[in-house]
Amino acid sequence: MTESSPSAAADQRRTVVPTPAMVGGIVIGVFGAAFENIAVATAMPRAAEDLGGLGAYAWSFTLFIIGQLMGTAVAGRLADRIGPVRPMYAGMAVFVVGLLVAGFAFNWPQLLLGRWIQGLGAGAMFVSLTVIVARIFNPTHRAQVMAWMSAAWVVPAFVGPPIAGALAERASWHWVFFSVVPLVLAAGLLVRPIVSGVSRDGLLDGSSADTDPVPLWAPVVAAVGAIGLQGAGQLFATDRLWWAVAAALIGVVALLIALAPMMPAGFLRFRRGLSSTVWCRLLFPGAFFGAEAFVPLMLVQTRGMGLSLAGAVLSIGAVGWAIGAWLQSQSWVRVRRDRLILAGVLAVFTAIALAAVPAWLSWVPGWVLAIAWSIGGLGMGLAVATTSLVVMALSPDNQQGRNAASLQIGEGIGYAVFAGIAGSIFSSLQIAADPQLGFGTVITAMAVVAMLAIPFALRIGAVRDQPA
Repeated sequence: MTESSPSAAADQRRTVVPTPAMVGGIVIGVFGAAFENIAVATAMPRAAEDLGGLGAYAWSFTLFIIGQLMGTAVAGRLADRIGPVRPMYAGMAVFVVGLLVAGFAFNWPQLLLGRWIQGLGAGAMFVSLTVIVARIFNPTHRAQVMAWMSAAWVVPAFVGPPIAGALAERASWHWVFFSVVPLVLAAGLLVRPIVSGVSRDGLLDGSSADTDPVPLWAPVVAAVGAIGLQGAGQLFATDRLWWAVAAALIGVVALLIALAPMMPAGFLRFRRGLSSTVWCRLLFPGAFFGAEAFVPLMLVQTRGMGLSLAGAVLSIGAVGWAIGAWLQSQSWVRVRRDRLILAGVLAVFTAIALAAVPAWLSWVPGWVLAIAWSIGGLGMGLAVATTSLVVMALSPDNQQGRNAASLQIGEGIGYAVFAGIAGSIFSSLQIAADPQLGFGTVITAMAVVAMLAIPFALRIGAVRDQPA
């Protein structure tokens, strides 16, 4: 089979119609993980202060990403070999264990351990759910379910911060972790009857064919690379230049070694099809989130806005994201999947480039950022869901887990690398006490990263939904 066409078996296999219970279970599971991600970001400053972890604050997020990389790779391998059901339940169980370890944390190392375990579980859960969607639904239903999954990821942007803030202030930050446990349990209970029935019909069986699985050492080496880059940024910000260079070199070499076996064939040669799709997903979300991390801070420091008003800009982006995800699922949008990705990538690049204007020029009104982030959110909604659908379309059944893992690993690496680069740039330029220079340089750099995704979007090749 070539990279540019799905397998004949995948085209002709039997599919099922998604039921409200199954979609509800998937949505609740994604909502729980997304709520945890956003709520923890809100409550983490209080936890770090209580547990004396402010000096190692960034590791609470880096270790989650590292765990997610490892969990995604292992579960993707297992999903192809034994089917995605058991890895999904294992991911849910591990995620719950991580929530409890962090919730009961009495010191900062224990909380960091909990965050790493949460990442393991979240990675396994997400990749397994993606494989289930790919294996049992036809292309039309896949797009609809992906739209619901995107909505489940976006809604917590509105409800997560106020709920987490209220829990942390009125009860304790510990309850931010505990509050997610019932959501994960409910997701498992809702999905179980439908998944069990589908499994009995053989639609979610593993494959005995050679699936070229991701070697288990690769995500470990990738984790070393992510740690090296994270450490390089912190060392650079504290003027330990040579140590920073050494850590960065270790990080880059480790990632280069690990990427080839974790990614589709021809990834490092920029091959068309799957490889270009994964390159897109590595670049444009990393650029978007790398810039987004500094938008509220920029509005507070350079425009004098309050936190609530500054955060509203991100909520506007979340609305755009939901609209983009909904649009890509509509049958009347008769646009090829690869062109939807290109449109989304162009929108993300336009948004970040537009956001750089008020970052550099103080006389440009702040509402320009709101317009920019609505465009960027729309692009993310179009391109994130559609890259997942394209990978499903270009993958045979016995490689759905591997390729879904490659896509999510690529996104995680892109986020870790470019968020680290953005943070290092900002920290080094802040020394000059010129916030405008720092914000302008960071957002412009992320616009360049988004621009790099455009040629990869053009190299994906024609991908159309198969008839339902």
